[in-house]
Amino acid sequence: MPSHTLMIQGTTSDAGKSTLVAGLCRVLKRRGFNIAPFKPQNMALNSAVTTDGGEIGRAQAVQAQACGLEAHTDMNPVLLKPNTDTGAQIIIHGKVLGDMDAQAFHNYKTLAMSAVLESHQRLSAQYNAIIVEGAGSPAEINLRDRDIANMGFAEEVDCPVILIADIDRGGVFAHLVGTLNLLSASEQQRIKGFVINRFRGDITLLESGLDWLEEFTAKPVLGVLPYLQGFHIEAEDALVKCNNNSGNAQIKIIVPALPRISNHTDFDPLRLHPEIDFEYVGPGETIPPCDLVILPGSKSVRADYLWLVENGWSGYLSKHLRYKGKIIGICGGFQMLGQSIHDPDGTEGKAGSTQTFNLFNMHTTLNSAKQLKQRKSRLFLDQAPVTGYEIHSGISTGPALDNPAIKENAYTDGAVSSDQQIIGTYLHGLFDEQSACNALLKWAGLKTPDSINYKQLRENEIDRLADAIEEHIDVEKIIKLIQ
Repeated sequence: MPSHTLMIQGTTSDAGKSTLVAGLCRVLKRRGFNIAPFKPQNMALNSAVTTDGGEIGRAQAVQAQACGLEAHTDMNPVLLKPNTDTGAQIIIHGKVLGDMDAQAFHNYKTLAMSAVLESHQRLSAQYNAIIVEGAGSPAEINLRDRDIANMGFAEEVDCPVILIADIDRGGVFAHLVGTLNLLSASEQQRIKGFVINRFRGDITLLESGLDWLEEFTAKPVLGVLPYLQGFHIEAEDALVKCNNNSGNAQIKIIVPALPRISNHTDFDPLRLHPEIDFEYVGPGETIPPCDLVILPGSKSVRADYLWLVENGWSGYLSKHLRYKGKIIGICGGFQMLGQSIHDPDGTEGKAGSTQTFNLFNMHTTLNSAKQLKQRKSRLFLDQAPVTGYEIHSGISTGPALDNPAIKENAYTDGAVSSDQQIIGTYLHGLFDEQSACNALLKWAGLKTPDSINYKQLRENEIDRLADAIEEHIDVEKIIKLIQ
């Protein structure tokens, strides 16, 4: 059976594209479809390691989970990881191509489209349905030339499009009608219906607006998804800054909100934990006392280290350790805990070296060869099983690594200080396993940790989303569009 493709585009970023694709994937999987997710071009610092040893956007890994599949690089053939305000690392089919500024990538888009179509063709040969996620908005006038992320792709493969808008932010009818009006005639015809996302309140009060929208555009409203209280799905990129200051909190954990923070989904099991007061600390904000500081991953490690120094973290960490506080460094955060970071080839910016926090006797040298590995091992604490993945440029060396944080058989990773106040690791997903999370929280000072089963929570939330789609969206019409 030939593959059939349906694309979800949004009126804005964070309109709900990633969420709707994940939910539809689970709904269609339940109905027996052999289905896969796809995003032609993604710009995000939250990424995942795939079964074929590449790197894709985190949202596509979640969507693959919704399909019951292992994530594969063909699900997101072009990934842009910003490393400055005007430039990004370009990843094609899971591997680093190099760094480009915005103009250079614009000129490269013709070649990038070839990679996109190649991946789509491979998926089409394996699956009988593909749900595609657009990027941002198709009505970004300055990005329409050589577009590969929205209508440029849809026109190339001749697929129908559903347009989603977020009513929670207001202006939903202007978003939908305005977006439609800014498209070409052929693109307007390609849009087969609307979905309104995050609605709160009495639906009868919205019905007159829905009737008007259908009459004005001659296109159907396929459904109105309700606002799902407490809903959690891993963020594609945006940092969830709202803090969990639960009245039941027994421990305080803080994470600096680095300018180029990456893979902050690492902290979702902590952010959702009812006994943890979790807080991201941004620029210029007072750094509060805490039990545990976690230095996160970074796409620009040397620059983000200097940002930490400028924002008072050097003195804070020294005082924190004097008062017997704990520190964990993950990936780039681990590299910052060493004595120096060398970038001889300018892998992450201007070539040079930076002296760092000097809390571990080790040095890191960055290079263009990125380490991409899925891992299963054991934590030094209670030999707790731990699973995760490595995504990093550079190799760390030094005596600190002789006392690893993670070890099983021949595999070792990270370091532990002699007084066991500091842990460093390259492993993302450190807190995903219940037993590992419990061991780390107990080490940090939580007397009787009872961590959530985060893997089960992710499954439950995808099912909850799929249930809402079944109830509030005309799935039969969507299936007809696919077929």
